Amino acid sequence: MTALAIQAQFTQAADNAEFPDFNNGYYYPVDARLHLMRDPGRWAMVVELLGYNPRGGNLLDVVHTFGNCLTSGEPGFGGDGGFLERVENMDEAENDEETYTGTYTGAGFVVRGRRLLVDAPTGTPMEQALRLLVPAHRDLLLADTAELYRRLPGDLPVILTLDEWRHPEGLMDDFADEVDADETFRMLAEVLETGDTARYRPQRAPNTHWSNWPEAGTL
Repeated sequence: MTALAIQAQFTQAADNAEFPDFNNGYYYPVDARLHLMRDPGRWAMVVELLGYNPRGGNLLDVVHTFGNCLTSGEPGFGGDGGFLERVENMDEAENDEETYTGTYTGAGFVVRGRRLLVDAPTGTPMEQALRLLVPAHRDLLLADTAELYRRLPGDLPVILTLDEWRHPEGLMDDFADEVDADETFRMLAEVLETGDTARYRPQRAPNTHWSNWPEAGTL
């Protein structure tokens, strides 16, 4: 439960390519959320990166889970179970050119059984159309309680949820070194060690909005 040990897990995950990376060439970022859970003997952090993956053919919520109480798998996204497909009608909503079929079709995007309409013409790049679902429907797109606790004890309380934060930019040659030196995750490790949410005192503006990652998804 020490901040150093917690930070070391983050760094090791980055070294294993299991740490959240907004600059991932396979995903056009759409939204994100971060959760801290803690009690006197256990800690966990769950980071969700919601993004459109053209090769995967869907809007995916990639759930990265860290902690000292994982019920399965290793820290990170934990295999295929950490990739949650959100759109149930991609064959209807997406053209062969990976663009939106258009408002006139009434297709919209079916998420959790609900048809969500967006005001986007035919030919709109799919990532742009999907981004129109946020913020009105972000709670449908991001993890519900069962998904959030898929690899965690269900009685572990959430002590902090962030809808935006300053994330490592992936500009260094070694992403693990950047994560290890990152101010945000050092503060979050202190929160997890102490349970004191006031330890999270960001000094820099958040950068998790998709507009801050123009190269993401362009592999």
